[in-house]
Amino acid sequence: MKSLRILVLVHPSLMPPESVEGYTDQQIDDWRTEYDVITTLRAVGHEVRCLGVLDSLTELRAAITEWKPDVVFNLLEEFNGIVTYDQHVVAFLELMEQPYTGCNPRGLLLSRDKPLCKQLLAYHRIPTAQFAVLRKGIKFRVPPRLRYPLFVKSATEDASLGISQASVVGDPQQLRDRVAFIHDQVGTDALVEEYIDGREVYVGVLGNERLTRLPVWELSFGSLGSNQAGIATRKVKWDRKYQQRHGITRQAAVDLPPSVVASLDRLSRRIYKSLGLSGYARMDFRVRADGQVFMLEANANPCLAQAEDFSQSALSAGIGYQDLLTRIIALGMGYKAEWRAGYA
Repeated sequence: MKSLRILVLVHPSLMPPESVEGYTDQQIDDWRTEYDVITTLRAVGHEVRCLGVLDSLTELRAAITEWKPDVVFNLLEEFNGIVTYDQHVVAFLELMEQPYTGCNPRGLLLSRDKPLCKQLLAYHRIPTAQFAVLRKGIKFRVPPRLRYPLFVKSATEDASLGISQASVVGDPQQLRDRVAFIHDQVGTDALVEEYIDGREVYVGVLGNERLTRLPVWELSFGSLGSNQAGIATRKVKWDRKYQQRHGITRQAAVDLPPSVVASLDRLSRRIYKSLGLSGYARMDFRVRADGQVFMLEANANPCLAQAEDFSQSALSAGIGYQDLLTRIIALGMGYKAEWRAGYA
């Protein structure tokens, strides 16, 4: 790929330094993705500028108008602290007729709204756990059709915000307490679904119209799964000492029956297309002991840190980190947005 002008969008608090020297692992973890992407793009030979976007698009508009980037590399996960508003930044890029990486606005809308996503996928007969949405500020009754144990989480937040061992509840009182926690402490509606016991696996997908499925990756809960619920809490995802203590690992999924792998492949592609996703995404599943596969979430624009699941899965398929970013850029520049219809 020729040298490009690339504008990287990040949260202002995640603007990475030029070097990691002098920083602790915990400090680096905060902006690891941004650092990996920016330094790699520069190493490839691209001209890269980084722009922090918080609650205004004025500087973004000026950068596009004055610098005229070939592509915007979108690493935003929120706007003004609201997770579901990142779609509006991408919609603004489309209004500016600016090519960008990652998912389109509609795909972000459908995948970020977890209840809407599950309703849509249920229509397409994608197997997922039975669920109910308990709205904030509205008195609720315990859904009678759901079977315990239940799993309670935010209907919109990601990165396991609000998820802990207490998220798995076994009776109506525990359910009420946990829903109250989501409403009061997280500040969102609560999504309640039947807890699926089994292996947690992730499937990365690259593409717009033509899709590439990456090798199946697995989150292994180690010793945690023997005496606690095997769920991806914030400690499981981000606390290195906790991971080491319990032997929690992420690696290629092994010993999956060919029929299960085929099911994961088929479902991942169907989910991607049903939600109208583009660029790249990661599908999260549970595989029960009987081989039944259930969709947990669809994650548009998943974490792109070099050591994280998506990039490591790509590497296991022979796609190095530089090549992965190059492919993501090519997909962004090739995405047929509505404004390009007259130029096709």
